[in-house]
Amino acid sequence: RMRSMTDQGGINLVIFDADDDFESRRSSILEWKEQNGLEFELFLLPNNKEKGELEDLLENIINPNNRPIMDCWEHYEKELVTLDIPGRTPPPLTTPAKKTKTGQYPTGEEILQKIVNENPIVQNILDYRSLTKLKSTYVDALPSLVNLNDGLIHTSYNQAITATGRLSSNNPNLQNIPVRTDKGREIRKAFVPRDESHILLAADYSQIELRIIAHLSGDAVMQEAFRSGKDIHTDTASRVYNVDINDVTKEMRRNAKAVNFGIIYGMSAFGLAERLGISRSEASQIIKNYFKEYVGIQEYIDKQVDFAKQYGYVETMLGRRRYLKDINAGNSVVRNFAERNAINAPIQGTSADMIKIAMANIHKEMIDNKLKSKMILQVHDELVFDVYKEELDFLSGIVKDKMINALPLCVPIEVNLNTGTNWLEAH
Repeated sequence: RMRSMTDQGGINLVIFDADDDFESRRSSILEWKEQNGLEFELFLLPNNKEKGELEDLLENIINPNNRPIMDCWEHYEKELVTLDIPGRTPPPLTTPAKKTKTGQYPTGEEILQKIVNENPIVQNILDYRSLTKLKSTYVDALPSLVNLNDGLIHTSYNQAITATGRLSSNNPNLQNIPVRTDKGREIRKAFVPRDESHILLAADYSQIELRIIAHLSGDAVMQEAFRSGKDIHTDTASRVYNVDINDVTKEMRRNAKAVNFGIIYGMSAFGLAERLGISRSEASQIIKNYFKEYVGIQEYIDKQVDFAKQYGYVETMLGRRRYLKDINAGNSVVRNFAERNAINAPIQGTSADMIKIAMANIHKEMIDNKLKSKMILQVHDELVFDVYKEELDFLSGIVKDKMINALPLCVPIEVNLNTGTNWLEAH
């Protein structure tokens, strides 16, 4: 049974009562997985190297007149957008600097990304922040979280925290280890098999959210692309740019990929323009061409918003509801946010349901077959196993079968399996 509540930030959540069958059956699985833990090699963490790079970044950014680094830092933060830094005469920014209500210049990541190409100092500050967060959250924190009794790291999973139904984890939060940066990927190297007779197996869904929207929307064009095994982003690029599929450039494919995933999150022409660094008119034309080709996607979006406005919620394929109290709000900013959630929640929520079902079915097979291997981690669309090498082929077959058949769609579901001597290598 489900009940709705609102968190302190005003976000509507769906809470499942303890006796709800869909979620409660997974509580024991999560507990089992938490107890399994992850083997962790402290010496593989890039500790001293990160410290040195942080110092170098600070030196390059804000120490022009031999001032104490941290004394200069606060001033630098305040004046960054205008680059009004003592001792420096950088080229002026073309992006106008706007002050906040308190009279300060905003220096958040969203602001800095807009001017990242206008002065190298901006990229340095973004790198510094990223590296600082990585170091404090993982490099410095992970060693203290190793269990002294078994030498393993045991994360805690939460299944009723996120509004989408996805699992979250804490102490440590292994869901948010960056994978798009070299530094973030280095953290994954420290997670290894328990001994030489084991190997890590990582299994993740391929483009599962796009496959789900193809199913939910009934869009014939996108469904056919998946059924014929085409590269969905290349096929989309050929359509929105009206070129032969063999003439699609890397840039075209990159732009099409941004549109494919951006549509799921209700991205506007303004948002796409900022993401790709193109004009708003070009972004608007790309989106217009996209909906001309994928008529079913546009119809799905309109139906989802209309349904939410009428009933106040949307549902996943399994009936998980996301309540949207602001869907009819008078404030357009608040209302638009709720509309984006109306589009995205059924997709992300169905993806979350799918991997939970797969996880439960795999767990049952592992228990029934008395396998020595262990399921040790779930991160978004990925499951990670510490596999007894002699069981690798057998378990790989189980994992792939249960993930593909967890929640059948009208388009093929693909699962990528990789092995390695650490999590990075297996991913």
